[in-house]
Amino acid sequence: MAKLGLVTVLYNSDEVLFDFFESLSIQSYQNYHLYIIDNSPSDTTDKIIAELGAKFGVEHVITHIKNKNNDGVARGNNQGITLAIHSGCEFVLLLNNDIKISQPHLLEKLINCAINENQSLIVPKILYHDTRIIWMAGGDILKYRGYTSHRGENDEDSEKYNLDGYYNYSPTCFMLINKSVFETVGLMDESYFVYYDDTDFIARCLKYKYKIFLKAELEVYHKVAISTGGGSSNFSIYYQNRNRIYFIKKNYNIAVQSIALTYTIVTRLIRYFMYDKSQKEVLKKAMIDGFKM
Repeated sequence: MAKLGLVTVLYNSDEVLFDFFESLSIQSYQNYHLYIIDNSPSDTTDKIIAELGAKFGVEHVITHIKNKNNDGVARGNNQGITLAIHSGCEFVLLLNNDIKISQPHLLEKLINCAINENQSLIVPKILYHDTRIIWMAGGDILKYRGYTSHRGENDEDSEKYNLDGYYNYSPTCFMLINKSVFETVGLMDESYFVYYDDTDFIARCLKYKYKIFLKAELEVYHKVAISTGGGSSNFSIYYQNRNRIYFIKKNYNIAVQSIALTYTIVTRLIRYFMYDKSQKEVLKKAMIDGFKM
């Protein structure tokens, strides 16, 4: 039975941990170890993890790493990935802690798919929390815009989204990855801190001919953007825009860069006039810093 390393990065995540631990406790697949990388450690979080670990019977498979500083999601994922691989895990599951799983055989079916169907990158369908509305059922990197798209986003789930298939993009908020992918492609680029680190990782995977396999019978629920304040927060405005520019400059040739950066600048100008004073200042700084990276 293949050993699976689960890697999740905490940042002010206390309120979502009950569903997270409960989701793991119902899983039929038991040969896993959970690496919790905590970027906002506190006595309260320690207590919650201890209590929920005991309540749901998973305390013996937890490694809780408490970082002194919040060095970002990318670095946190790298810490967990490295620990998992060094401990003998053949597969790593990157997963947000703001997810909920109702299918008890989800982990088992992911592993079986990886082994029996020889898939290196696997994702389930991801739905908005407590709905049948799709957040992601596959996706693509729109390189001439420096952006990504989610297939089916905001659509009601239906039969047309129940087909397995290969896609060029999915966020890594719930992705099973064969350890060989990290050995070939490398780890996350920690310069991103948060946002676009997964886009960059997938773009590098594509260069090595890896594609993402959507196992459509599997599904998880996602409490989108709960730890970052949503897409209109100053935090999100800064890192999404700074990192978008960095991603374009890093991954594409001059011709593609010219188109993607022009598109980005024009669309940011439109948003600039829709923002309040504080958001405008954050957006300006994000754009300047992105070009400096």
